[in-house]
Formats: sequence, structure tokens, C-alpha cells
Amino acid sequence: MKFSRRRMEEPEINLIPFIDVLLVVLIFLMLSTTYSRFTELQVNLPNANAEKLKERPGEIIVAVSGDGRYAVNRRPVDGRSVELLSAELASAAAGRADTVVIISADAMAAHQAVINVLDAARRAGLQRLTFAAQGAQTGSQ
Repeated sequence: MKFSRRRMEEPEINLIPFIDVLLVVLIFLMLSTTYSRFTELQVNLPNANAEKLKERPGEIIVAVSGDGRYAVNRRPVDGRSVELLSAELASAAAGRADTVVIISADAMAAHQAVINVLDAARRAGLQRLTFAAQGAQTGSQ
């Protein structure tokens, strides 16, 4: 008995239906996806309704202006570097460990300017920090 060998036909993969399905899925995703851009994020600084406390000797008030200048206890800092600000904070603290640093930043101040104050306070060894907020404005002024 002589058996003839059949040639094994290689299976053929038809890609056309696969491409059609992928195109339908792609069109569905393009139509159902919403593209939103966050080009600008509006942030309103908080208002506080607390009474003003009288100045205590263990406080250092650091003011940050809108253009990035600093003032420590109402004395302007000559430069804008973290090292100068850290030296000013260390001299204002005068070695007291319980000193509280109050950051009073302008609403238009750059975020980096506030971060520089935090970094300078850390370098000066001051660990107690807080932020100042403006009082709520009423219509009867």
C-alpha cells in the first residue's frame, strides 16, 4: 500500500477582518473620548475669619511679594536666594527653637517663591511653619 503524502497546506491568516475590527474600535474610541486641556488652573486663596493675634516674640513673619521679593519681620532681604533668606531667618530666630515662621505671601506670588521660604526655614532649623490668610471682606466697610 502506497500512501501518498498530502502536502500540508499552511494555514492562511486573513488580516482584512482583523483590520476592519480594529478600525471600528479606533473610530469608536475617537468619538467617545473627550479631550480636555488644563491650560490654567484658577486658585483662590483662603479667607480666615479669626481675630488677629498680637505679635508674640516667638514669631517671624516672612512676607513674599508678588514679584518674588522677601521681607523678614518687615525688613527687606537684599537678594532672592535661599541662602540669604536662610541666614536672615536664622538671625531673626536668634537660636530659639520654638520660633514660629508665618508665611504671608501675596496672591500673585510665584509658587517657587513660597517653596524657597519653606526651604530656607528648614535650612535655618525652624520647624514650626504656618501660612497667613487675609480676613474675609464684608460689604459694610
